[in-house]
Amino acid sequence: MKKKPKIFISGAAGFLGSHLAEAFIAEEYKVAGCDNLIGGYLDNVPAEVEFYQYDLNYHNSIVKITKDCGIIFHCAATAYEGLSVFSPFFVTKNIVQSSVSLITAAIANKAHRFVFCSSMARYGTQDKVPFTEDMIPKPQDPYGIGKYSSELFLRNLCNTHGMDFVIAVPHNIIGPRQKYDDPYRNVASIMINLMMQGRQPIIYGDGEQKRCFSFIQDDIDILFKLAFEREAVGEVINIGPDDEFITINQLAGTIADIIGFNLDPVYEKSRPQEVYLANCSADKARRLFDYSPKIRLRDGLRTMVEHIKARGVKPFKYHIDLEIINKNTPDTWKIRKF
Repeated sequence: MKKKPKIFISGAAGFLGSHLAEAFIAEEYKVAGCDNLIGGYLDNVPAEVEFYQYDLNYHNSIVKITKDCGIIFHCAATAYEGLSVFSPFFVTKNIVQSSVSLITAAIANKAHRFVFCSSMARYGTQDKVPFTEDMIPKPQDPYGIGKYSSELFLRNLCNTHGMDFVIAVPHNIIGPRQKYDDPYRNVASIMINLMMQGRQPIIYGDGEQKRCFSFIQDDIDILFKLAFEREAVGEVINIGPDDEFITINQLAGTIADIIGFNLDPVYEKSRPQEVYLANCSADKARRLFDYSPKIRLRDGLRTMVEHIKARGVKPFKYHIDLEIINKNTPDTWKIRKF
């Protein structure tokens, strides 16, 4: 019987990484992982994970803890798309530099495959939606630029040194364990936390910008496949449902209906460089891997409400400094309106 490869997951205390670790443990894989806890909770980490509270930018340490790991999942990211316009150094260091650190360690340790979790921010504003993998990326904020730059580093280094790679593009993942006291990201979690405190949600712009939201399990199932399927090697694969394309206003309305909240949103000025229409086609994943998302948006949001209710609402923590403060900086962050 062929020995199962050891799995390494960056961001193992985060939302995506902890669920992925749980999925591999359930299939009796050994899992190691790290997290610097900027965007995760320590109690997210499954007990069976060989866990290190390390920052990916400490390269020598990362080389040591990825030794003997055959498959590397890079889930860790300071996924602060809007904030990246105002804290570009912090976000870029923890996207580009940290990615190169982990890619280099994986190659040095002769890992078989590297699965990079990119972002739909790589696409920017395109002429049509949904976005397909053959579109030329046009990232329009530092976060998206960092993610796409990391993809280019990955391709270059893997092609040079002979490590298989896959670029997965999840979008707007939601579900239990997502950080909900973070004022800079996770719109659905922010809205739930606010409404459950009896506070109105804050919406940027007119609220008519549109997104698709992806329940966590609909990403985990296909990420598991991307670790092993030969057809995935060297490919960019969008993952997440593409058929519930809704406005932020509609998102707020659905959450309010689930909670039983009297909705009267507070509207703030639009954030610079925000993509107005963003949705990724899942057709390639359907064709190659028989991808079929199972969780509808309302059901996923209801699960999140139940999870946050069980954990208890929390005050928002402004845990990242603004590097640029000017007239473009949202008041939600500048004067801490959350």
